Amino acid sequence: MVGDGVVIVGAGHAGGQAAAVLRAKGYGGTIRLLGEEPHAPYERPPLSKALLAGEIEPVRTYLRKSEFYGEKNIDLRIGIRVEAIEREARRVVLAGDEALGYEKLILATGSVNRQLDIPGVELAGVRYLRSLDESLALRSDLEDAGEVVVVGGGYIGLEVAATARKMGAHVTVLEMLDRIMARVVAPEMSDYVAACHRDQGVEIRTGVAVTGFEGDERLSAVRLSDDSTLPADFAVVGVGVVPNDGLAAACGLEVENGIVVDEFTQTSDPDIFAIGDVTNHPNGHYRRRLRLENVQNAMDQAKAAALAICGTPEAYSEVPWFWSDQFDLKIQIAGLTEGADQVVVRQVTDENRFAVAYLKAGVLIALDAINAPKDFMQARKLIPTNAQPDLAKLADPAVALRDTV
Repeated sequence: MVGDGVVIVGAGHAGGQAAAVLRAKGYGGTIRLLGEEPHAPYERPPLSKALLAGEIEPVRTYLRKSEFYGEKNIDLRIGIRVEAIEREARRVVLAGDEALGYEKLILATGSVNRQLDIPGVELAGVRYLRSLDESLALRSDLEDAGEVVVVGGGYIGLEVAATARKMGAHVTVLEMLDRIMARVVAPEMSDYVAACHRDQGVEIRTGVAVTGFEGDERLSAVRLSDDSTLPADFAVVGVGVVPNDGLAAACGLEVENGIVVDEFTQTSDPDIFAIGDVTNHPNGHYRRRLRLENVQNAMDQAKAAALAICGTPEAYSEVPWFWSDQFDLKIQIAGLTEGADQVVVRQVTDENRFAVAYLKAGVLIALDAINAPKDFMQARKLIPTNAQPDLAKLADPAVALRDTV
C-alpha cells in the first residue's frame, strides 16, 4: 500500500479542481481522485438548464477533456465508493476492502438532496435532481410530460420549472412558505421573479405543503395540505440539500452542519482537508461560519487546499456569489442578505433590469441583480470594502453603483 500522495474523495467540481490545481502548483506526488458516480468531474449548473433542456450533451458538462487526467498523471477512479477513513493508519477503505494510503486526504463529498418523508415518495415519476444521470432521466420524462409539479420554490426548483415550461409542459410550483426564494431574497425580488414566471405560464402556489404522492406504481397526482390534489405526470422535489459528511463523522472529525474547517480548509485532523458544499468554514468578511452550496466556493476552496498541501497556504475568505438562469432572467447575486435591515430597489422597467441592494447599518452587504451585470460586478468590488452608499443615488438605476459611494 502506497502512502506517498494525496487522495481526494469526491470527483465533483471541488475534487476535480483540487486535483488540477495541485498539479498546476507543482505537486509531484501521487494524486488519486475517487468518484462514486460513473462520470469524470462535471459541472452541476447545466443539470437544471441546458442539459435538462437537451441543448447540450453530457460531454459538454465535463470540467476537462478525458485525456487531461492521464496527461497530468492523475489517477481518476470513477464508480468507486469509499466505505471508511482510518485516520491512525492514514488510509481510506473502498468497497470490496481495497485500501489506499495517503499523506494528505481531501474530502470533497458535497451534499445530498433533502428527502421528503411522506406517502408515495417511492412511486415512479417522483424525482430529485442532483446528478448528471438524474438530469438525463428527467429530460427523458419531459419529452412526453404534460403536467409537471415542482415541489420547492428555491433556485433549483425554479430553474427546473423554467426549463420544463420552455419544453412545453404545464408547470405548477408549490412552495410551503408565503413566497418563493423566501430564505435568501427580499419580498421585492420574490415578487419580481414570480411575476416573470407567471407571465410565461408557470403556476406558482405558495403557503401550501405537499402531504403525499398518489398513483398505482406510477405518480398520477400530488396531494396538498388543503386535501386537494393536482394531476402530475411527474414531480420534481427540490427542498434543499444536506452536507454529505457521514464519512467525516464516522472517523471522528469535527462535524457541525458540515465538516468544520479553518480558513485553509484544514479539518480537526492536520492531514485531512475538506472543500466545497460539505464544509462549514469561517468567512472573514462576514465574521461568522458559513456552509455554501455554489461553484465559486468549490473552486476557491479547492485552490486553498491545494496551496496548503503544497506549502504555500493562503487564507480563503471571499464574498460569496451565485447565479441562476430562468427564462430570460440572468440572476446574479453578490454577498449574503442575512442581517439586512434595509432594502433599496433599482429598476429599469423597459429594459427588464432589476436589482435589490441590501444594507446593514448603512453598509452594503449584498445585491441581487437581474439582467444587470454591471451592478453585480460593481457590488462584488464594493461589498468587501464595507461601502456605505448614498441611498438616493442607490435608488437611481441611472447612477452607476460604484458612483453611489
